[in-house]
Amino acid sequence: MKAIVVTDQAAGTAGMKLVERPEPQAAINDVVVEIHAAGFTRDELTWPPTWTDRRERDRTPSIPGHELAGVVTALGYGTAGLSVGQRVFGLADWYRDGTLAEYVAIEARNLAPLPGDVDFTVGAALVMPGLTAWQGLFDHGRLRAGQSVLVHGAAGVVGSMATQLAREAGAYVIGTGRAAGRQTALDFGAQEFVDLDNDTLEDVGGVDLVFDVLGGDIAKRSARLIRAGGTLVTIAGPTEARPADGRTIDFVVEPDRAQLSEIVRRARDGRVRTNIGNVAALDDAVAAFNPTERISGKTIIRARP
Repeated sequence: MKAIVVTDQAAGTAGMKLVERPEPQAAINDVVVEIHAAGFTRDELTWPPTWTDRRERDRTPSIPGHELAGVVTALGYGTAGLSVGQRVFGLADWYRDGTLAEYVAIEARNLAPLPGDVDFTVGAALVMPGLTAWQGLFDHGRLRAGQSVLVHGAAGVVGSMATQLAREAGAYVIGTGRAAGRQTALDFGAQEFVDLDNDTLEDVGGVDLVFDVLGGDIAKRSARLIRAGGTLVTIAGPTEARPADGRTIDFVVEPDRAQLSEIVRRARDGRVRTNIGNVAALDDAVAAFNPTERISGKTIIRARP
C-alpha cells in the first residue's frame, strides 16, 4: 500500500516521504480500515509517540496522521460492534502507525459509525477538532448554558469547533486571534472578537471558561480573567497560568466513540461545520504539508477519490 512515512524528527514535514508499505493486519480487538480520508496535526511531528513506542524504543519509519474516515475491511479476533463494509471514522492510537496511508489497523473502540450521508472528507475533518473541543469544553471545562467562554484561536481548526459547540450549548462566546481571523471567527459563531495584536485582552472582563490553544503569556493573562470557580483549559501543554480562585487543566485528546457520534449528529443537523482549508490526494500529501503559501483551515488527505 502507499503510505507517508517520517524518519527524521529534525526535518519536520520536509522529511515526509511517500513509500510502499505492507498492508497492516488486524490484531485482537483491531479492525483494518480502508482509508478514504485522513487528517494530520502539524504538531504531531514534535510528539514523542511519533518516534518511539511506549518503552521509548525507536519505531521509525513511522506513518503519521491519526484522524481517519473509511470502510472496515477486516476484523481481528474478539472484535465486536463493527462489521466488514461499515463506514467509520475515528482517532488512531498515538503509538501506532497512523492514517496517512491506504489502510490502517486500529482498535475498534477508537471508531464510530459514519452515517452514509456524511462525506468521508467531512468525517475525517470532524475527528480531532471535534473531540478536542468537546473534551475541553464539557469534560474538563464543565461548560453550562449561560456561561461565558473565551476561545483563543477562534478562527483556527480547533478554535472554530470550540466556538460552535459552545454556542450550541448556550454559552456566550468571545473569540480571539489575529485581525485577519475576525470575520471567520464571527462566521463560526463568536459573538465578540479580540484582536490579540491590537486590542486589549483584559477589556474582555470576567469569563467562566477559557479555551486556550496558545499557552505562554496569553494563557497567563487569560487566567486573570477567570471568575471564581471558573476554569482555564489548555491544549498547549503544562502551564504556570492559574486563576486566583479557579483551576487549570491541560489535556491530551482521547478517542471516544460516544462523543464522535454526538459530534457527527450535530454536523448532520447543520449545528456545526468543518473548517477545511485544503484537500489533497495521498500522492500529493508531501507537497500539501509543505505549502508555498499559508493555508487557513485543516488539510485533509484523500487516499481514494
